[in-house]
Amino acid sequence: MKKKHILLSIITCFIFGLQSCTDYLNVDRYFSDRQDLERIFNSRDYTEQWLANAYYQLLSFNLEIGHVRFNLTNYSDDMIFTESGAGILYSAFKFGEYGPQFTGNAGDLISRPWDQSYEGIRQASIFLANVHPGDEITEAEYRDLKGQAYFVRAYLYWLLLRKYGPVPILPDEGLDYESSYSELAYPRNTYDECAEYIAEQMLLAAEYLESDRNSRSASRPTKGAALAVRAKAYLYAASPLANGNAEMASFVDDKGKQLISQQYDEAKWAKAAAAALDVMKLGKYKLYTVPKRPTGDAYGAYPRTADIPYHPIYSEKTFEEGGWSDIDPLDSYRAVFNGDLYVAESPELIFTRGDNQLNDEYGIQSMSRHQMPVAKASGWNCHGITGKQCDAYGMNDGKPFNRATAEKGFTTYDGEYPYLKANVWKEYANREPRFYASVAFSGALWSCTSANDAANRNFQCFYYYGENDGRKIVSTNDRWIPTGIGMMKFVNPKESYNNGQAYPKVDTAIRYADILLMYAEALNELTTSYQIASWDGSETYTLSRDIAAMKAAVLPVRLRGGVPNFDDLGVGDPYTSPDELRPWIKRERQIEFLGENQRYFDLRRWKDAPQEENQMIYGCNTTVPAQYREYFYEQVAVPSVQTSWSMKKYFWPVAYSELKRNARLTQAPGWPSYD
Repeated sequence: MKKKHILLSIITCFIFGLQSCTDYLNVDRYFSDRQDLERIFNSRDYTEQWLANAYYQLLSFNLEIGHVRFNLTNYSDDMIFTESGAGILYSAFKFGEYGPQFTGNAGDLISRPWDQSYEGIRQASIFLANVHPGDEITEAEYRDLKGQAYFVRAYLYWLLLRKYGPVPILPDEGLDYESSYSELAYPRNTYDECAEYIAEQMLLAAEYLESDRNSRSASRPTKGAALAVRAKAYLYAASPLANGNAEMASFVDDKGKQLISQQYDEAKWAKAAAAALDVMKLGKYKLYTVPKRPTGDAYGAYPRTADIPYHPIYSEKTFEEGGWSDIDPLDSYRAVFNGDLYVAESPELIFTRGDNQLNDEYGIQSMSRHQMPVAKASGWNCHGITGKQCDAYGMNDGKPFNRATAEKGFTTYDGEYPYLKANVWKEYANREPRFYASVAFSGALWSCTSANDAANRNFQCFYYYGENDGRKIVSTNDRWIPTGIGMMKFVNPKESYNNGQAYPKVDTAIRYADILLMYAEALNELTTSYQIASWDGSETYTLSRDIAAMKAAVLPVRLRGGVPNFDDLGVGDPYTSPDELRPWIKRERQIEFLGENQRYFDLRRWKDAPQEENQMIYGCNTTVPAQYREYFYEQVAVPSVQTSWSMKKYFWPVAYSELKRNARLTQAPGWPSYD
């Protein structure tokens, strides 16, 4: 029966639409595959090629950070995109016009991850059923390869769960091709079953995977990566969308079984906290920091470390001691994303695709070019951020930004305020370092030091009406940012496409800052104490709403950002109350993970999307020219990038073709079913 199961793993595509009609009717190919499997898995090269094909399914439509042509979920209420030809796509995505009844790019981008993920799951399952040690593969190599396959299969289910909600979990051993059509149809599993399966598979992966990688294989998963995905799956299962959500009572399988838990279970938060603690206990990850820079470079790309308002605790301690006296917060944060580091140089990267993201067209490098000015950097100037995101960044003393009381007017000379040149709106002054690493406000400095021509280096970019990078008097394309607020994150200060150099960017799929904030978030929801064994059973954790533990988890993220912890801002101690701390953690995630494909899913798992994504999108008044520049900064609604919310947008719809092929597959709530 083993050969029969292997063959059906290949033919499973008939049910889930993973191949074209021409492919699945090509019977000769399947018998050839069956005959060749033994030969393939006796060869080290062929074995690794097979696994590489499974890895490949983590790219293209399964990229998590990058250009909108492959990745829609990187754009929520924080980032906007408006490049030429994408206006229809933006509108369709934001207004939910991408279900099975719609055609066009949005529909393709919504349906293709399903196909691609199940193709990778199929390939990983065949690999796991056949990989073995032998003459060309040692026992140690076999174990690591097997762990990688467990990881890839579970990670693809993780990507499916975030987008489509509960999905069918296929038998690990494949299907029996002699079964009837009705027996080959599979219903959705429940959300909890999916999360638990991902967690179990990642435990298997962790048992097999290596703890560390050399620089040549730094993008392959490690034990820590498997445990981190397990923690994220548990956190999502504990969150309001999946934990006692009566609004999802109608989400059922073909037999009427409810797919979303209707009873709240606080213990799920404890499981999430324990899983995050498993990663922390490994002791191999920490946040990346750059030493304090007493002087800047000659080009303005790496300026002198700005003075942080004195704090009696943090200003007197090094980062290792719990302070910021020896680090440059701006460069510590931006270097993680802008190509200054190789994968192996960042101690906080837990899982990454490296810089292998189809960079030239759709990956992070492409996204960063879409953020850069047209006139002097040869960028495409059409990815920006919303006014809401701009205002989320706090002041340099860590306190929230307040538009009503913020200083107005313009700077009069370069260096009047840290990181600002002359003629910059003062609302952008004295903000926290992550603001300057992330926000390309009007008048921001673009270093572009690799450009050959000095005129295209160290320039200010203004978004006023009629300016080179602003809204045009006569516009024939969409190469301007409708909110008047650009995005600097992921852009290297040396980077220029105007006879300069581009810098490959490392994918930050999971990094340690996420684990720390997840741990604090999960602990915050506990009202009693729980005893949970560590992932390997070596110890038992006692988990409760431990204020000291939450503070210790959040502190490194805040310190690396150059701002005090929440309880040291002189505005009270939000750690004393779950309801008070919750919005602080949410805001911290909004700032820390801008552009990292977190916000879209965070808003949904928290059930905050109906409020946050239903608001008007505001930005600067891009119809104002430079001579009336003070009016440019009056926040106005931006008609071209508005959005709306409906309940159906919690989960992506399944294509009609899938519903037709699999009679037991039900549609997500709010979307039309195939009839």
